[in-house]
Amino acid sequence: MADTIAFSARASLVILGARFQRLGLWSVVTEHVKVKQKVLTHKPLDKLLDTLINILAGGSGVVEVNMRVRPDRAVQRAFGRADCAEQSTISDTLNVCTPENVQQMRHAIQAILQQHGRAYQHDYERDWQLLDVDVTGMPAGRQGEGVTKGYFPHQKNRRGRQLGRVLATWYEEIIVDRLYNGKRQLDSSLQELVLTAEEMLALDETKRSRTIVRVDGGGGDDANIDWVLVRGYGLLVKVKNWQRARKLAASVTQWYRDPKVPDREVGWAEQPHPYARPTRQLVLRKRKDTGAWSYHALVFNLPDAVLFLLAGEELPAMPGAADILLAALHAYDARDGGVETQNKGAKQGLGLTRRNKHRFAAQEMLVLLAQLAHNLVIWTRNDLAQVEPRLHKYGILRTVRDALQIPGQVRIDHHGHIGRITLNRKHPLASAFHRAYGAALAADDLSLILGQN
Repeated sequence: MADTIAFSARASLVILGARFQRLGLWSVVTEHVKVKQKVLTHKPLDKLLDTLINILAGGSGVVEVNMRVRPDRAVQRAFGRADCAEQSTISDTLNVCTPENVQQMRHAIQAILQQHGRAYQHDYERDWQLLDVDVTGMPAGRQGEGVTKGYFPHQKNRRGRQLGRVLATWYEEIIVDRLYNGKRQLDSSLQELVLTAEEMLALDETKRSRTIVRVDGGGGDDANIDWVLVRGYGLLVKVKNWQRARKLAASVTQWYRDPKVPDREVGWAEQPHPYARPTRQLVLRKRKDTGAWSYHALVFNLPDAVLFLLAGEELPAMPGAADILLAALHAYDARDGGVETQNKGAKQGLGLTRRNKHRFAAQEMLVLLAQLAHNLVIWTRNDLAQVEPRLHKYGILRTVRDALQIPGQVRIDHHGHIGRITLNRKHPLASAFHRAYGAALAADDLSLILGQN
């Protein structure tokens, strides 16, 4: 039987699939996850794989499997699938997933992260690790399990669930994704999220002493601050209690203007609140439209050099009080480019909030598949950036939308094996894929070329 030439609108995703198989990532999932369901045509784990492929292909809802994955034989073959299940049967499989299956998937993701993740390989003797912890809203229909009224920014009376997340910020890898009901906020989730991250990254006491936990005001109550400090972490957190912030502000003797933000000033709290371990505390104030000041306080136990590192600023030879205060403030501000950016990218690029299931366990399984997809996209982006440095700036949305959507032709032999991938050379990112993956694919007897499509 002769080889066939299949056109794919996502020939670059075929490359990711080939690398996915070469690394044996899904075999780790099949080793851990055992979904009990009667098999008619497709095994349950095959249908979960189809879901993962759909996420990587830019599919927002499970229904898009029928449009993005089922017609694309090349993408299916690249990920080891001979065919693709129909979206309704995939939904059935998600619906039979149990909390035990969810826990199994967490173990699988932990094994994959520990084998391939850069955050797990972090050199703590050389550099600090940075973990951002946050909770973000997942709006959903009111009938779903765990769907309640809760805090959803700019959406009054909205219902949904909450997603707790720990991000290894300097590697842009999601370490923990944990789904909660709509009322659950960071103050009651922080310790569980951090403990889970400890397990995922094998953080012993020595590693914790070189790990920074950065948290917004939602997790900044006294109990959480004391707990993080006693665990031995470096900490940078906004205080949740606004009355505490006003009290600390009363002890500030000198205010310094922030050159980056108009009408914002910062000063040392000369009478800091006593926590379980020594900290430094600053107060920032910003002029409101009414002319009055609003006050917030930051608590941290980090050395000056680390504050400047987090802020992305050069450490002066002899930093003054204003230099240190502003570095600490800007180090906290950098959350916007860390976990908050990744939350936005996951929602836009991976359709995280557009796939809603009634059953809580089914939604958790979708969240974990999206977590795996996120890290795969980041690892692919990093590979490409090695040969095309400008791609370091690509987030999840641009990588999925642009880098993984390069059209081309794929040659498939009569055994269903892919022998050649031809990317459209006119695509701006085709050359980067060729330079990043050409030699590695050739070692697996798969040729990658640039051509006219």
